[in-house]
Amino acid sequence: MDDGLIAAGAGRCRCWWPGEHEDYVRYHDTEWGRPVDDEARLFEKICLEGFQSGLSWLTILRKRPRFREVFHGFEPAKVAAMGPSDVERLLGDAGIIRHRGKIESVLNNARRALELADAEGSLAAYFWRWEPATDERPERVVKSAIPGQTPTSKALSKDLKKRGWSYVGPTTCYAFMQAMGLVDDHLEGCFVRPEVAEARAAFVRP
Repeated sequence: MDDGLIAAGAGRCRCWWPGEHEDYVRYHDTEWGRPVDDEARLFEKICLEGFQSGLSWLTILRKRPRFREVFHGFEPAKVAAMGPSDVERLLGDAGIIRHRGKIESVLNNARRALELADAEGSLAAYFWRWEPATDERPERVVKSAIPGQTPTSKALSKDLKKRGWSYVGPTTCYAFMQAMGLVDDHLEGCFVRPEVAEARAAFVRP
């Protein structure tokens, strides 16, 4: 197939990265890249991207239901109320990634998220402020043109760290931007790309 495209059936093509994993394909086809302004989903994604560091997203995706259970649906106020005893309990939960630093980061980032929402109006208003200008985007979105990080993701990472967030490096921030629809990195020729473009065009920025 063309650069990064694989057959998707019915004469269609999709991005290469979900492979043939049904759950990963479903995530690609129905979630990834579609614009999001829901507070809990934005917070969830930035946290789960932090958990992904050093791992595959498929690993995190398959554990996402349990992550949602133990972190109260990623509602920042509920997560912010968690404490050291919760961290110790979660270190024994095989349904998630048992990494003390990453678990503690979620609790810290929940408190920082509340501060950020108070200062900026909402997480959505803050994050969508970082939607990059068109001149930062490749002329054609092909596999070889997709970056691991960008000037905007570096600036977002720097700003979040300044505000006390953790596990928010520039690569993590760019993956977050891709998933939440701040950029559309579905490849040219992927059957989902026009759907995402339509959703982004109709999306009212907060």
